[in-house]
Order: sequence, then structure tokens, then C-alpha cells
Amino acid sequence: MASRSTADTAQHKPVAAVLPLLGLAHLDRPFDYLVAEEHSADAQPGVRVRVRFAGRLVDALVLERRSASDHDGKLRFIDRVISPEVVYPERVKKLVDALSDRYAGVRSDLLRSAIPPRHAGAESSDTDTAWEGLGEVTEPDLSPWSAYEHGESFVDAVVSGTPARAAWQMAPGEDWAAALAALAVKVALGGRGALIVVPDQRDVDALEAALRELVSAKQVTVLTAGLGQQARYRRYLAILHGQARLVIGTRSAAFAPVDKLALTVVLHDGDDNLVDPRAPYAHAREVLTTRSSIESSSFIVAGYTRSAEAQLLVEAGWAHGLVAPRETLRTRMPLIRAAGDSEFELVRDPRAQSARLPLVAFEAARKALDRNQPVLIQVPRKGYVPTLACGNCRAPARCRVCNGPLGLPPGTGEHGSVPTCRWCGRPDPQHRCSECGSVKTRAVVLGTERTAEELGRAFPSTRVITSGGSRVIDEVGCAAGLVVATPGAEPRVTGGHYGAALLLDTWALLGRQDLRATEDTLAKWAAVAAQVSPRRDDGEVIVVADPGLTVVQELLRWDMVGAAERELAERRAVRFPPAVHMAAVDGANASLDLFLELTELPAGAEVLGPVDLPASAKLPGDYDESRFGPAQRLLIRTPLGPRSELGRALRRGMVARATRKDDLALRVQVDPVHVG
Repeated sequence: MASRSTADTAQHKPVAAVLPLLGLAHLDRPFDYLVAEEHSADAQPGVRVRVRFAGRLVDALVLERRSASDHDGKLRFIDRVISPEVVYPERVKKLVDALSDRYAGVRSDLLRSAIPPRHAGAESSDTDTAWEGLGEVTEPDLSPWSAYEHGESFVDAVVSGTPARAAWQMAPGEDWAAALAALAVKVALGGRGALIVVPDQRDVDALEAALRELVSAKQVTVLTAGLGQQARYRRYLAILHGQARLVIGTRSAAFAPVDKLALTVVLHDGDDNLVDPRAPYAHAREVLTTRSSIESSSFIVAGYTRSAEAQLLVEAGWAHGLVAPRETLRTRMPLIRAAGDSEFELVRDPRAQSARLPLVAFEAARKALDRNQPVLIQVPRKGYVPTLACGNCRAPARCRVCNGPLGLPPGTGEHGSVPTCRWCGRPDPQHRCSECGSVKTRAVVLGTERTAEELGRAFPSTRVITSGGSRVIDEVGCAAGLVVATPGAEPRVTGGHYGAALLLDTWALLGRQDLRATEDTLAKWAAVAAQVSPRRDDGEVIVVADPGLTVVQELLRWDMVGAAERELAERRAVRFPPAVHMAAVDGANASLDLFLELTELPAGAEVLGPVDLPASAKLPGDYDESRFGPAQRLLIRTPLGPRSELGRALRRGMVARATRKDDLALRVQVDPVHVG
């Protein structure tokens, strides 16, 4: 490219403040460049450009045009305008700025999720035809919302454009997709936009199908990770140009720049899929609550259960509860009962014992099959029994050679029914408990395949379907059959409901060393119970767990609000999120020490640790344990206050660390979902 002189400079506002997309904390700020006259018309705020930075050409975004610069040195010219499309409008800029403060993030990392890569071919597509001109619209039925207290007034506020925010506790059997689709279409008919974010593709498919009952395919814009580059960019442009009013999708769709945004929804906000696994680890719920505040849009956090974070929004008065009356719940709920897994209950019926089911669970399944209805069995893990425990004292069964966990391998080969070490592979046919000497073993966690095998023996001539892992079944017919599924992989029943559901090996979910174990378990149970026929149609749910556990009692009563209140109160008692703001900082000891030295924490901040990084957590970046030893974790917590105060302080620390050239991997997560 030929060099330019000052004579080539734009006549009007010749200076552009641009944000180079470098991914480095200390360079996450505007830099001034000159605009040539030939680029002046296109180099507007929000446009992609190429600039020379530190000797190489990089992508950047124009933030604003100025008449002059306060930089004392010589300014370079913008190399070229990539496209005149304004892909970074002011509403997205405000959102990204707020989230970078909230999460101690670099804006270019957030923009990776917010703005798709350019595809030149997509820019020639028709993205300007009005939404109404894309198809016929059926007037939606909003009556399902009247089943909830204050539901009608909430809907009236949303449709009229008055910001309203709610935590919607969906009743069992609720067709959530149809209810949300109806409300979103009503919003779109009023000339405004709706954005619905769900955890996975199965939910996207259900929601898209519900919307297609009311509008044409062209009037629904779907954003998921599986889209090709051209399709994603074309849909992004349709949203920018105001053509797309109904936008649905998974996690990154939360950034979609919907014009005249009137309604945002996040479904099942406790689902880990809603957290970006890449820095700065933004949660879709936080993206949408931030948008609701910035753009004055209505907001719904929806689920059969309520997370502690959603409960905090309600208790703070930012949102209100949208809950069905008790009489409505009673008519929609299946009969939910708890059964212990004691040896006494298991041996009362020989067939129940072979399937490791209490008699009450066995009978519930048998009656549903006799009515020609499917039965859903939820187990925590796929495959076969991962580990064994002593059948007498419940101590873990360990290998006598390497101390690894013993399990039962699949199949009927040489070691098919012999306890075998999962680490070294040695069989141990003479295993004896090292604690009490008993030769009896019991399954610690029953996998889907093992459970299906045992149920098949207990219910001969009954079809058995497994769903989980890489083989997820979306739908099953409304006919007799046993469906064994892992949490989140439960198929829907076409044209009906499950006649019964069994929740097995529940202690494996409840016993996890995780802050959210109880909350997450209740959500998984409720998702199953919601798919079972109501009690008046003989629907039953049997949870094989200690009936005295609080969380079991909450399920039996369908007291999801009470469970959320308890969960938040317990978090307050131990000062864990969301009752406080907390950051997890992971890395080598030397890096953690330097980071703390350079970071001026907010008043009232408390530092916990360091401790070894939890086994369930991935190593930060390219961390090399062989060189630096086990990675460590620091926890920093501050009282509730401005959401961005802790994030801004940590980001300043990251900038200061970069100037010291500490290049060891360091990870900062603000309000992480899993603390350890």
C-alpha cells in the first residue's frame, strides 16, 4: 500500500478511536488512528477495520470519530475498512463494556461471542425485508399464563412495552415452549423484539417447533454453535437490520443485537451449558440481566426449579415470582413418593431385588407398563457400574495391588462378572473388604447400560431404551417400554406422558463435593417429574432416597420456591455466591503472589487460600504441572455491592501483571459456577 500524507486525511473528523482485537488486558483500550478521505464515509463507529499495530496488521473496531487526538506522537492511518457494515452498534458496546467490568474481562474475548466473523457473501443477502413481509402470523394464545399468580398482569406489561421481570416457576406438565412462543410472537406483532436463550439444541428444537406453529420459518432466527460461518453472519446482519424480531438460540445468542428489544428469556439458568467455557466465562443469565437493565427490556428466568441467583433477584426486588397456586400444582403433579434403598426394602420381591429396586418403585413401573405407558428411569451415569463398595459397611472397594477403584466391566467375557480394577485392569475374584472383611459388594453408581440390563431381566419381553452420552434419544412413543436415561438426556414422549418415573442412585448426585450439588440435583429430579402424567391419571414418581432429606421433602411437596429460599439462606450463612461476590484465581504460587501484590482489592475483600486446584477443574491455559507443580486456587470474596467493583479491581491487577511480563498461565473467574 502506498504511503499517505496529511493531505490525504479526511476533511471531517479525521481521527478514529479504534479498539484493536488483541486479547491482551493491557492493550484493551482505544488507540487513535488517522482516517483517509477515501475511507471517511465508511469508517464509522461500529465498523470493522484493519490497522497496523506493533508492526503487524490486526482487526479492530471503530469506537468513535474525533476532530483531534490528544496523542503527542505521529498517528498512523487506518489500513483499510473491512466492511461498511456497522457490526458493533452502541447497544452492543454498552453491553460489552459492562460485562468486561463485571467479569474482569478483555473486550475482544467478549466480542468473540458477540460478533461472528465476517463472510462477504452474506452481505449480499436480503436482510432488509420487513419481518411482517416474511410470512403469515397466527394470533397467539396467551391463556397458559393465566394459570400463574399475577401471570395475566405480567403478560399485559410485557406486551405493552412496560419492563417487567419475573422468575417463572413452571408447573409440572407445562408446555413451556408453547407459552414462551406465544408471548414472544405477541411482542413481535407489536413491532418489538424478543430473545430467548436455552441451554442446548434439544431445547432450541422444541422452541423453534412451537414458534413455527404461529409464524413462518423465515420469521424465526436461530443462533447456535452448529451454524456455518455464512449462515451465522447472515442471521447476525438480519438481526442488526431489524428484520429478525424472534431470536432464539444457545449461550452466545444472549449477545444478539435485537432491535427494539422488549423481552429476554433464559431457560434453566442453573445449567452449566449457559456458561461460556472461554474467558471471561460469562453466564448467559448475567448477559441478559445486564441487557435488561441497559435496554429497559422485560426479563424472564424460567425453570421448574429456581436457582439461588434467581432467588436473589426476587428477594432484592429486581424480579418477582411467577408461581402457580397450590391447587394448580396439585392437579398437575404426579404422585411423588420416596423409598429408601435399604437391603430390607430391596429383598421384599425377588424381581425387584434383581433390578436393585425397592418394591414400591418396582410396582410403580409395573402398573405404568400394564397401562401401556412408558416408564422413565434416571441414573446419574452412562455405561456400566463405575465403582463398587462393600455391601456391608459401604467402604469403597479398592484394588489390592494399586489401590484403584474396583468396578464391574461390561460383557460376559473372561472378567465380565468379576470385580476388576479400573486403573490397572487386574481382576480380583477373591475381593474382601479391607475395613470389615466382608466379601459382599454393592454398586456405588449404576450406569445406564447396567441398569437397562437388570431391568430387562426384571421385566422380560419389555423393550428397553437407553439415552445418554453420545447417544441421546429425542423422543419415544407413548407405549409400554423402559427408558433409562442420564440427567438431561431424557426423551420426550410424543402424544402423551410417562406413566411413571424412577430416580435411582440419587445419593451419587447429592453426595458430590460441590456447592450446587443439592440445587442441581433437585433441578434434575424436577425435570423428570414434570414429564410424568398427573396423579389423577395415575402418574407416579419414585425417588430412591432417604425420605428425611430436606431436598427430598421439597420434591415431594413441589416446594421449589422454599428450596431456593433455603439454598440462598445457606449460601448467606457460609458467605458463598450469590450471597457475596467471589472470584477464583488459578495458577502457580509465584503468579498468585505477584497478582495479589499488584491488585488493589475493594474494601472488605477477603482472600482465602491458596489451596490445590480442585480435581474437577481444568488447568488454566497451557499450565505445565511438571514445571510449576500442582496448580493452586485463590478465592477472593467481597460483600454484595456494585457488580462491577470486584471485576474492575481484578482487571487492573491483570493489566499491572502484564506490564511485569509474568507470562505464566493465570485464570481469573468472577462468580464461577463451581467453586470447588
